[in-house]
Amino acid sequence: MATPEQIWADADLPTRRLAGLALNPAVPENVLLRLLSDAPLAARMVLCRDRALPDAVVDAVIQHPDTRTRSFFARNPHADPAQRVRLVDDREWFVRAHLADGPRVAAPARPRPLPDEAVVHMISTYEDELLGGSFYQQISAGLRRSMPTHPVANVRHWGVGEWRSLAPDTRAALLADPDPDAGVREAAQRHVRYEDPAWTESTLPDRPCHGRTDLLLHCPLTRAVVEGVLARPASEEDKAMIAVNPTLPPDTVVLLAADPDPEVRARIAQRADLGPAERRTLMTDPDPDVRLAVSLHPALSEEERARIDYQVPMDHFFIHHPAPEAPRDPSAVRRDALSRHPLLRRRAASDHLLPPDLVVRLASDDDLGVRVVLAQNHPDAPASLLLRSFLEYTGPERSHLTTRPNFPTDGLAVFADHEDPEVRTLAARAPETGPTTVARLTEDPDPAVRAAAARHPNLPQPRLAALLDDEELAHHAAANAALPPDTIRRLLRTGGQRARPPE
Repeated sequence: MATPEQIWADADLPTRRLAGLALNPAVPENVLLRLLSDAPLAARMVLCRDRALPDAVVDAVIQHPDTRTRSFFARNPHADPAQRVRLVDDREWFVRAHLADGPRVAAPARPRPLPDEAVVHMISTYEDELLGGSFYQQISAGLRRSMPTHPVANVRHWGVGEWRSLAPDTRAALLADPDPDAGVREAAQRHVRYEDPAWTESTLPDRPCHGRTDLLLHCPLTRAVVEGVLARPASEEDKAMIAVNPTLPPDTVVLLAADPDPEVRARIAQRADLGPAERRTLMTDPDPDVRLAVSLHPALSEEERARIDYQVPMDHFFIHHPAPEAPRDPSAVRRDALSRHPLLRRRAASDHLLPPDLVVRLASDDDLGVRVVLAQNHPDAPASLLLRSFLEYTGPERSHLTTRPNFPTDGLAVFADHEDPEVRTLAARAPETGPTTVARLTEDPDPAVRAAAARHPNLPQPRLAALLDDEELAHHAAANAALPPDTIRRLLRTGGQRARPPE
């Protein structure tokens, strides 16, 4: 079965024109229904997967006889989850699998959760192999919290995965779960084993592998395991792994704080239980990574941090961070925001609930990372900060800045000649960009700029008509809201074959 990428690669020029019509915001509902009924698969793929659809079109998609067409809608990130979930009992496993896998969205976006009752139904009736991948991302936070005590046993089985955060009485109930078939008790018992240092010792592989790494990082360690790692490590990373394990004995923390390996010392420097003597020693460590790590220790005062010779990295990714289910302590966030340490201010800037006075303060911070992290995360980040961050930051998730609520839409035409193609794209989308400039941008060296300009409603009609014959840009030109109605009707009547009236 052809992949979506192959379907698009095999689409001819007429099909790509029809696919553009499927995305055109000016195309009426009856045209969309005609495309859904008669257009080739590539155009139906674009229609069902890449845009929001009117209710009447959704109704027709749900009833469409073609499995692939329905499966494309099952993964549509623009559709309301309540619309997609109408496919929950589709007769074809292929469609149900795509619904469970969910929409493909570019980071940092995540799929909107499906209705809780639909998720419970899927967990209760779908084969386990259909519920892998990103299905978990489609579960609401409220349902995740209720899973350990849910009346449906299969849902409780999923809830066991939250074991580390569960209250003792909830754990006890799962260990005594009354359902004999859902495997809840067995799953709970496995988690109890994971908390037993003797079990860790008995099952620890003696060679480097993922299992050994997981146990050394996260599971409780016996004294014998710790001493074994110190005396006979299976790999160079073993000591660095146990350095972050919360069950590490205090005397071993002291020992590893003086380890010859700077990576081990940097890991130890981050421990909350690091003693004051070890902190003082690591504050003057010869390795810059160790000094940077200890400079963030929560027990240090601002004066102590100021005495550390640390270097603030500027090659970090300044990206979006999903809001935690449990908000941070507001006093801790404020303390970080007022710190002289840029990395602590960056941590505060990622808080979605940062109060207005701190938003104003951090928006003018002298550290690029603080400003961009604030722009990436805070819902009230001001327009001026968002634009400045987009112009100054060129790392991953830069484009996410343009999706933030306050990103400006006016005044961007001035970037039409900017040396950075991503910045020129702003001009190609700006509503005030003039026709002559838009036409020029359709010949830009960068394909993303050309594509954006081909969809601009200010594109002169002769150039728009010409682009309908362009192999690369016909799809985008057909999606242009300024496409004349007679051209839309002609393309529909001829199956995308004829973009211009006959000579």
